[in-house]
Amino acid sequence: MPRSEGEGFHNLLEPPSLLRHFHEHPPEGFTSVDLGVPAFSARFDLLTTVDLPLARRGRGLLRPRTCFVGTTVSEYALFPHDVAPQELVRSLVARVVPEYPFVIIKDIPAEAVLVGEEALAYSRQLADACRAAGFVLVEGQALAYVPIDFASTDEYVARFSHARRRNVRRKLRQRAALEVEAAATGDPRFADEPFLAALYALYRNVYAQSDIHFDLLTPAFFRAVLQDASVNGIVFFYRSGGELIGYNLCVREGGMLIDKYVGFLYPHARAHNLYTVSWFHNLEYAVAHGLETYVAGWTDPEVKRSLGARFTFTRHAVYVRNPIVRRLLTPFKRFFESDHRWHEHSSSTSTAR
Repeated sequence: MPRSEGEGFHNLLEPPSLLRHFHEHPPEGFTSVDLGVPAFSARFDLLTTVDLPLARRGRGLLRPRTCFVGTTVSEYALFPHDVAPQELVRSLVARVVPEYPFVIIKDIPAEAVLVGEEALAYSRQLADACRAAGFVLVEGQALAYVPIDFASTDEYVARFSHARRRNVRRKLRQRAALEVEAAATGDPRFADEPFLAALYALYRNVYAQSDIHFDLLTPAFFRAVLQDASVNGIVFFYRSGGELIGYNLCVREGGMLIDKYVGFLYPHARAHNLYTVSWFHNLEYAVAHGLETYVAGWTDPEVKRSLGARFTFTRHAVYVRNPIVRRLLTPFKRFFESDHRWHEHSSSTSTAR
């Protein structure tokens, strides 16, 4: 792992030990790559997030060996404080491009909202250096977050439209039938292997029903994270009639509650509206502990918008070694930008109303 457990980087929201566990226990099919910044290699299905006709038929045909600069456990790519952006790009091109047909610097911040102005300035300079070096800049996914600028979730819900308030309150009635418990990472219960296996099985349930299958985290990763108090994690368990029907693993750092992983038992979780229930439980936790922001992750932006989330976007810098494929990427890059087009459409629709 470069540096001391990931310290000394722009854009790092999470506890550094989370990066160490990613480096030591990468997702299935991933290999950690030591470049002075967190990175990994994998066979990348180019159609993973593509909104393209016949994409499903083409899936599996385009899976080049790809080096990713970034991780799948941090919200953003991480860039060192003490290396200039231009020098970092030159080093990556020299070291990585000869070895990989595709190189992707993933999740470069496009706004300062979560990372700060200094980190954003670095990222903009790096994006400019990438463009000059032959990378193509592609719009990334929508990262949901909620500023904790309210004193209670009742105040938060009061901001919703009448229809949304009614829908949310209807779903939240299920909380009365649930027992909620919290445990910090490092708790002795996470030494119980059958319990860890049960938690991993619930995570796999969620992974299996997801539309995007990119990083399949391993049991070893979950074991390491759940047994490590330095991760600053909090796990919320949801039970119905004593049966565990779901959990949510979040981490606390820098005044933020960062939602990382969920595990659900279907159909019980849906019957109890556990997605909405856990969202509001996280907001209540953030309020009670004086936190400033709830960071809710990348997927399901429309659902998160309905729950009051705001969004900030990233960009990916993509280098394609083959010059013919590189020329083809630019006109087709819009098909990789579904979240950005969703946001433009939803914003224009809201304005029209």
